[in-house]
Amino acid sequence: MTIDKTFDPAAIEARWYAYWEEQGLFRPERPDAEPYTIVIPPPNVTGSLHIGHALDDTLQDVLIRHARLKGKDALWVVGTDHAGIATQMVVERQLNAAGSKRTDFTRDQFVEKVWAWKEESGGTITRQLRRLGASCDWANERFTMDEGFSKAVLKVFVDLFNQKLLYRDKRLVNWDPGLKTAISDLEVETREIQGKFWHFSYPLADGSGAISVATTRPETMLADMAVAVNPEDDRYRALIGKQVKLPITGRLIPIVADEHADPELGSGAVKITPGHDFNDFEVGKRAGFKAGEMLNMLDAEAKLIQTSDGLIPADYLGLDRFEARKKVVEAIEAAGLLEKIEDRVIQTPYGDRSGVVIEPWLTDQWYVDAETLAKPAIEAVRSGAIKVVPESWTKTYYNWLENIQPWCVSRQLWWGHQIPAWFDEDGEVYVAEDEAGAQALAGNRKLTRDPDVLDTWFSSALWPFGTLGWPEKNVTLDRHYPNDVLISGFDILFFWDARMIMQGIHFMGEVPFKTLYLHGLVRAADGSKMSKSKGNTVDPLGLIDKYGADALRFTLTAMESQGRDIKLDEKRVEGYRNFATKLWNAARFAQGNGIGASTSIEAPKADLAVNRWIIAETVKTVQALDLAIADLRYDEAANTIYHFTWASFCDWYIELTKPLLGEGADEAQASETRAVAGWVLDQILVMLHPFMPFITEELWHALGERPYDIIVARWPMADARAIDPAAQQEIDWLIRMISEIRTARTGLNIPPGARLPAHVRGASELTHERLAANAVVIARLARVDLAEGEAPVGGAAQVVVDEATYVLPLEGVIDLDAERARLAKGIAAAEKERDSLAVRLGNPAFVEKAKPEAIAKARADHAEKSLEAEQLGAALARLG
Repeated sequence: MTIDKTFDPAAIEARWYAYWEEQGLFRPERPDAEPYTIVIPPPNVTGSLHIGHALDDTLQDVLIRHARLKGKDALWVVGTDHAGIATQMVVERQLNAAGSKRTDFTRDQFVEKVWAWKEESGGTITRQLRRLGASCDWANERFTMDEGFSKAVLKVFVDLFNQKLLYRDKRLVNWDPGLKTAISDLEVETREIQGKFWHFSYPLADGSGAISVATTRPETMLADMAVAVNPEDDRYRALIGKQVKLPITGRLIPIVADEHADPELGSGAVKITPGHDFNDFEVGKRAGFKAGEMLNMLDAEAKLIQTSDGLIPADYLGLDRFEARKKVVEAIEAAGLLEKIEDRVIQTPYGDRSGVVIEPWLTDQWYVDAETLAKPAIEAVRSGAIKVVPESWTKTYYNWLENIQPWCVSRQLWWGHQIPAWFDEDGEVYVAEDEAGAQALAGNRKLTRDPDVLDTWFSSALWPFGTLGWPEKNVTLDRHYPNDVLISGFDILFFWDARMIMQGIHFMGEVPFKTLYLHGLVRAADGSKMSKSKGNTVDPLGLIDKYGADALRFTLTAMESQGRDIKLDEKRVEGYRNFATKLWNAARFAQGNGIGASTSIEAPKADLAVNRWIIAETVKTVQALDLAIADLRYDEAANTIYHFTWASFCDWYIELTKPLLGEGADEAQASETRAVAGWVLDQILVMLHPFMPFITEELWHALGERPYDIIVARWPMADARAIDPAAQQEIDWLIRMISEIRTARTGLNIPPGARLPAHVRGASELTHERLAANAVVIARLARVDLAEGEAPVGGAAQVVVDEATYVLPLEGVIDLDAERARLAKGIAAAEKERDSLAVRLGNPAFVEKAKPEAIAKARADHAEKSLEAEQLGAALARLG
């Protein structure tokens, strides 16, 4: 097959992906091979591919394709998450658009509509993952609401309940009044809002004075249960134990001592509303209030209801919380108890999906005893059973798990795994995997099922073993648990990664994965966080359309440096598309010169130094690549194969060997060179395949008949015996010499077409031998002809390489005086700008006050001008 003149990614990508999937090549049958397993972080079934997915899944695919090429039984488990809130909202919006709402249907009818939506529209992201080139095991795709996976979820709930590690309790939760459900911390978006700080005066019950408190939420004073002061605060020590008579309600509440009160903040006294603030809930517990006694003044829509003591005036009931705020402030002011109002920026929690202000709400929910499950998860990382990369994240991991709170796992939704708990008429609970089991526990009592569903993080925490068929015993589970690596964004370290570790150890007796790799965020080119409101998000599919999937994948891999975020610049994607084009053109050159597919994974026999050199460079590249991939140093891996392909092979080897392949060349040398070039190109294609799967498969087949596809080819051998130090030294010298002469020519404005004589001084015998052996190549690539004798008197450029000096006469080639003047002027300008930038960077006022991007630019400009002055100085020095 003749390679087309132009590389067109769109023409090959869909064709090869369909072929791989149809042929079952993502999961070749290798039952006796070493297993290698990765599970995909299951994207929401409602989702579409964003740039974070593209990074996450590219990193996984690099490892899976590499393991497959290494001959392993590589399994990349794929599937989607049912995404309770997100999916329910999508379907509810559709119903609303049609003039109906969820509550017009029974629960079963609504759930049927969600399933119908999932079957029709829920495959968007999986189609998009295919466009990226993700080589997942699609033949065994999973879904968190599948029958088998759902069975695992129910079993885990029941087992944890029976083990007293899961229970029902009344606690504060993040309540979304828009969605009317508890939500996780991950679904809370904190925004800075311009708000106020109200200072109220609370009269002491004995009439002896008052105590001042400040609040950002005046309405909650209707459910205040205490005022807290710091036990070390001398101002209030005598008041501890006394009572305050609350304005509006008249409730008598105690003044308690608690270190939560900060003497330096406001008046040093704080109002305590345990039923509506997370910190106050803990203070209330320490003060002796039981959760059942804590006052609740809001309903599920955040409207005022009567507290259990019946003290809220009737005209407040039914008000929205923000309407109640205005009314409370007016009443306090009317009573003469409003001391002052301050403007203040308030950190306010919002539901990321509803856009409604989140309310801490006291309600009955199901909780997992995360503290008990966390202990073995902490030890797993401490002992090295799980290696965290980069290691710096372990401190954060330990800190969170050592201070972990009970995990609220119930949600007030209809879509999801309905909690397997039934209540009798007295409120007694019976937990079983099905209703028959619960009824057997309850005897003849009439039962009603808990309407709530489980948090999606509860089910996704079972992903590493639930996807492999657990709780049923099977070969796949035995072979592929624990997984090898989990690739994850650091932002879900607690919500998903840590919970998988907890559940995996508890139910499987082993860690769920051996290595946890945490990558950073993909940011805009200027380093700012991407957001729709800023209009700086990047559509990965748009980049694929423009530059091809291979270019996007290579960009993300090359920029993935441990512990750092990625600043994604489209120019980088364009640059790596150009890299793909460079490889394409190299393959076209090979095909046009009779170079084709190699027949051996072992290097061909070679006598010529240039061929022995490129074989050695290939082996060194394999070694470096293996090491970088093993250490999960993606940027090193990508840059290793990039520089070898672009510089060593395309820029140097092809150019150095053109005389060996041209007309009149020695046939034996040409034959050897074709064999070596074909072998090296094959090794490049295989090494590059994990990063750029599409172009490598296309060229693999274009270069000749193959017994197998590149996706299942053999990874190159890192055979150190092929490294030839003598050949390497000779070709390295040759490259340095040609490069130095080219640099001198460019720096001195010597016309590209001008051929120059080169007079050699001080060369050793070895250098003379090398010059003689490579004279044709030097003449062709450096455009100089080696000359006998001393150089003529006059202006000349001098190039030093090792012990030898090469004198290039320039009389009549360039205007030497004009060139010296140009260089001197350029040096002066560069030095002036360099020194000016140095002064600016040395000014503390600039460094401390300027934006980080301005400082970074100044440093880059300083480095650029320093290098420019140095290079121009070197060019001037060459003229003598």
